[in-house]
Amino acid sequence: MRVLVSTTAGAGHFGPLIPFARACSSAGHEVVVAAPESFRSQVGAAGCEHQASADAPAELMGSIFERVPLLSFEQANEVVVTEVFGRLDAQAAFPGLVGIIERWRPDVVLREPSEFGSLVAGLAAGVPLVDVAIGVVATTEYMVPHLVDPLAELSALAGIPEGVAIDAVLSTPTLTVVPDALDEALGTHSSGDTHRFHDVSLDGRSGELPGAWGDPAHPLLYVSFGSIAAGLPGFAQVYPEVVSAFAERPVRVLLTTGRAVDPDDLGAPPANVRVEQWWPQSEVMRHCSAMVGHGGFGTTMAGLAGGVPQVVVPLFSFDQRVNAEHLAAVGAGLHVEGGPGAMSAAADAAARLVEEPAFREAARAVADDMAALPPVSEAVGLLERSTGSGP
Repeated sequence: MRVLVSTTAGAGHFGPLIPFARACSSAGHEVVVAAPESFRSQVGAAGCEHQASADAPAELMGSIFERVPLLSFEQANEVVVTEVFGRLDAQAAFPGLVGIIERWRPDVVLREPSEFGSLVAGLAAGVPLVDVAIGVVATTEYMVPHLVDPLAELSALAGIPEGVAIDAVLSTPTLTVVPDALDEALGTHSSGDTHRFHDVSLDGRSGELPGAWGDPAHPLLYVSFGSIAAGLPGFAQVYPEVVSAFAERPVRVLLTTGRAVDPDDLGAPPANVRVEQWWPQSEVMRHCSAMVGHGGFGTTMAGLAGGVPQVVVPLFSFDQRVNAEHLAAVGAGLHVEGGPGAMSAAADAAARLVEEPAFREAARAVADDMAALPPVSEAVGLLERSTGSGP
């Protein structure tokens, strides 16, 4: 079986695809990742073969992201879904994806739900499509009203009837590591073609920490806003605000900044705060009493797999707010609005998570649900059956 994995140039979008791609490779199938040229090194770092599609023109992307900070949270996300995912990314990648499918002739396209070039190219070529969720099902449902026009335009380029692509957004079979309780916490119902798996890479490891700091008798809080926030205008301020908000509190804080921030630029932190550019999340989980984050899928799922309650402060994307709402709905955390200026409120919320056992009990219940799911390796058989190549 030939599996074409397709993604936009975002670590948070590609990350959930990696376990499924590796499972296919381990089962002896050929796997190629189609992604923009700018994402070549990240694909290689995951141990995957890369075939390039085009990046959206930098000047057009720049003009959109210059507008985003001036808009409300809702307006900004509508613009990003419609103009970035629906039009610029998809239209730039589409010709290359058509060429890859024509040359390589995959048996199935395994895509992330905000990469639409492969959706339309796969439909036009008659190749089976399977999605890998990068959030709860409500994330995809949010996008649909904003995609009608962009997907109609892309469908016209592909020569497929209007409406076929938008219907496929909600009907394509989906693989996910999100447990049912979290997905459907607010009354959102997954389709009957949603298949849930356990990603063992999220499980806790040996528990190595970066040295010693603070009072070891105090609870450890892990604070991370992912790999993107530090590089976005207006969001780098969140890191000094975290340091200030948690100073003098009876906790130890491990704050990771991502590569766009040099920890030395934050000055000497208080004794109870340790700042690193990066540390493996799976190493931290077994030590954590609570987490603070922005609701990115990777960090949120790592915390849930570890049974760690979370404070979620959405920063810049609708899916972060959706994740926060679902996490709070199952009792495994607290949702704090206010963006980078809300770190004092986040510190207060984190104190609640430490003091009130119900939050950890709810997070532990979600972790147990995740651990009980079949391993990602069992998704390979489903993919084989979707292509007619398996039993």
